[in-house]
Amino acid sequence: MANSAQARKRARQTVKQRAHNTSLRSTLRTAIKRVRQAVASGDKAAAQSVFSQSMSVIDRIADKKIIHKNKAARHKSRLSAQIKALSAA
Repeated sequence: MANSAQARKRARQTVKQRAHNTSLRSTLRTAIKRVRQAVASGDKAAAQSVFSQSMSVIDRIADKKIIHKNKAARHKSRLSAQIKALSAA
């Protein structure tokens, strides 16, 4: 347990910040799931529109350092590849 007033305050702030980060991470996962569901439905136009919305969410969360920028790039790349594969199939 924190012994100093400064450490107690940091502990309080950490709890609040962790809850905020968890919320943002949940938003990210939801955005990715929406794209995957659109790809699974087979409608390329719908998948592309959902993907463009999700890209901004992914970038925003990477800018806030909730996830690493390379992980964000990897997600975007894989989702984009799935959407491109719809037309080939």
